[in-house]
Amino acid sequence: MGKLSHLEPNTIWNYFEEICQVPRPSKKEEKIIQFLLDFAEKNELEAKKDHIGNVLIKKPASKGIENLKSVVLQSHIDMVCEKNSDTKFNFDTDAIKPIVDGEWVKAEGTTLGADDGIGIAAQMAILASDNIEHGPIECLFTVDEETGLTGAFELKEGFFDSRILLNLDSEDEGELFIGCAGGVDTIAEFPFLYESTPKNGFAFKVTVTGLKGGHSGDDIEKGLGNANKILTRYLWEMQRDCEMRLSSIDGGNLRNAIAREATAICVVPSKYKEQSRISLNILFHDVQMELKTTEPQLRMKLESVDLPAKVINQEAQNNLLNALYACPHGVMVMSRDIEGLVETSTNLASVKMNTDVILVTTSQRSSVESSKDDIAQMVESVFTLAGAEVRHTDGYPGWTPNTDSEILKVTKDSYIKLFDKEPLVRAIHAGLECGLFLEKYPGMDMISFGPTIKGAHSPDERINIETVQKFWDHLLDVLKNIPEE
Repeated sequence: MGKLSHLEPNTIWNYFEEICQVPRPSKKEEKIIQFLLDFAEKNELEAKKDHIGNVLIKKPASKGIENLKSVVLQSHIDMVCEKNSDTKFNFDTDAIKPIVDGEWVKAEGTTLGADDGIGIAAQMAILASDNIEHGPIECLFTVDEETGLTGAFELKEGFFDSRILLNLDSEDEGELFIGCAGGVDTIAEFPFLYESTPKNGFAFKVTVTGLKGGHSGDDIEKGLGNANKILTRYLWEMQRDCEMRLSSIDGGNLRNAIAREATAICVVPSKYKEQSRISLNILFHDVQMELKTTEPQLRMKLESVDLPAKVINQEAQNNLLNALYACPHGVMVMSRDIEGLVETSTNLASVKMNTDVILVTTSQRSSVESSKDDIAQMVESVFTLAGAEVRHTDGYPGWTPNTDSEILKVTKDSYIKLFDKEPLVRAIHAGLECGLFLEKYPGMDMISFGPTIKGAHSPDERINIETVQKFWDHLLDVLKNIPEE
């Protein structure tokens, strides 16, 4: 018996636990694709896969309601792969270990993959059922949403037929989403050379840990700490005051996650050994006070290490640290039109060293296309001034809200009927695939909703058990009340 088999609705949780057994990192979705195709064959359902790996499974309407409009239910099949530094786990081969913790389901030391595994589970439960009322249904499972929206970008016109789309990738029960931000990544490459380490130095490793991390769209306005920014603040001061030389640096992992951990190996002349520790303690106290409400588990640690053989050349070090310190991070503008909505933001996501290049990845989001371009160019200018090679990804469009949407009315009326209260109708600062669907299928009527998920894109990811039942009840009622052709 599975660890989640006692939870309700039983059918969703059983499928979700099955999904947890299938490795599905972004860009490595082969196993989950085959899992879905095997599921379709077992249930004698029509299924197909496109050139990029997107899967579509069809199910005919329930008897007597064949005249309802066809609906496509959509979720993405990849997951963010983040783990705590002390957790041994291989996302390419190991099964996620879900556990019940009070009112929540979470994983042991890793991301849970409820984003968007719970959407997949809901689709599978509907497809396998013989007693759920619905019109014609198509279930679309897209690949690589988390690292590039590749499945949505590559989706071809005509892959599915429906003109109503229910996106099952939202994370706040009781909220209906009718719009989202567009986004683009700005990537900087700093070339460097190694030099021999100055002799008679004190070598140390400095780490920033204990931050919550989170989604760079959903959580950017929460005042969370960014490990890359905190570490840079210390390194920049050490460079200025203690003749510090940098041997290595590593921080953050994913473009759409706020950096939780960062580390560097440094060398200072022996006369600054004590000063390096004092400076860290002072900064740690300052940052603790600044983030005491949002990041109570923040830790900064300095420990001595063996003297490294090489350090980064001084010019490259100067350029890198000045650029990282100057690089903006966080909310840039709140919406003037929708109260409480972040309009424009930027995330200093990761800093990674290769053989001769330091790669810095940032991501920008905005619900206003011109503002998205503006903040991306602002970040570009910072890195260009520091001598880096800078490029932008193709980016993705936003989804403009349609308050006259037919499916919005159906979904809103259903929620009021079921739960005797109005849902919150809003746009989201995170990116959804809906903007890309709208490009391929103009006139598509779309809405996004789901259960409550907290800490997405971090090992703190957890899904609220009670809201899964509400999400399921709501979804089934919406399907019964889709308008007729």
